Amino acid sequence: MTAEPLSSAAPRSAIAPVSMAAWAGDLPGLAEALGASFARYGFAVVSDHGLDMSAIEAAIDDARAFFALPAETKMAYHEPGTGGARGYTPFGKEAAKDADVVDLKEFWHTGRDLPEGHPYRAMMRDNLWPAEVPTFKPNVQAMFRAMDDLGAVLLQAIARYLDLPQDWFADKVDMGNSVLRLLHYPPIPADAPGVRAGAHEDINVITLLLGAEEAGLQLKDRDGQWLDIAPPPGALVVNIGDMMQRLTNHVLPSTTHRVVNPAPERRGFARYSTPFFLHFNPDFEIATLPSCVSADRPDRYPEPITAQDYLLQRLREIRLL
Repeated sequence: MTAEPLSSAAPRSAIAPVSMAAWAGDLPGLAEALGASFARYGFAVVSDHGLDMSAIEAAIDDARAFFALPAETKMAYHEPGTGGARGYTPFGKEAAKDADVVDLKEFWHTGRDLPEGHPYRAMMRDNLWPAEVPTFKPNVQAMFRAMDDLGAVLLQAIARYLDLPQDWFADKVDMGNSVLRLLHYPPIPADAPGVRAGAHEDINVITLLLGAEEAGLQLKDRDGQWLDIAPPPGALVVNIGDMMQRLTNHVLPSTTHRVVNPAPERRGFARYSTPFFLHFNPDFEIATLPSCVSADRPDRYPEPITAQDYLLQRLREIRLL
């Protein structure tokens, strides 16, 4: 992967990294470190996560090759009316909830491959693969599996933090409607309307993000101030999604975040990132955990909802359905 040089004036991150290597063999310690960051910010920065970065870079290189194709070629992989669940979504489609302008980005979605006859096939579409980039399929599939596996480990830590059995999430996300998004933010003209990604919260359970080293990612703190998230090279940014927030009755908050346009000296460079949106199985019922309800924290969500119904509701709000 060829990376453009970063500015020497890159912002200092508001969140200190949590090293998974430092907690090797100590899941309770990792759980406390991650959980404390999630409870405070809704975000954590995770270093030493063990991902094979050469495999990740191969997938990102293929994403760059795809986004460099002519617009008409890319549009052959766009499926209108599907919520952008698979394949290509062009510029001008997605917007943050209640935003007046669309985000300045295009992206590709890859999901879980399901066997013939699987009951979830009614809710999870088949993947598309661009013939113009021959290695795209194996490289992106490998990245999907790696992020899915790491997400399962992080959920073990979250379960421990919530005083749940360590494997509590395992059978609730093992066939989840998770999505790997390959994102391209192009160079930004001085008069560009809007920002690369408007202020929003994620829909899903947790998000694992690579590629946030380029400045721009910010979270909205409790006092309304925007804080920079600038992880060290190769580190993951992990954030809580609305499904987890709902499940935990806001013990773990889904924090508003955005990707702002770069400083003038960086406007000529594209930004690539790869969020992995980890989802529950479509028929999982999101019902508030009893341990997250108390006299001081009444249940905000007395009516449960399935993960699939919640997903469709939110996709309509961000204009993908």
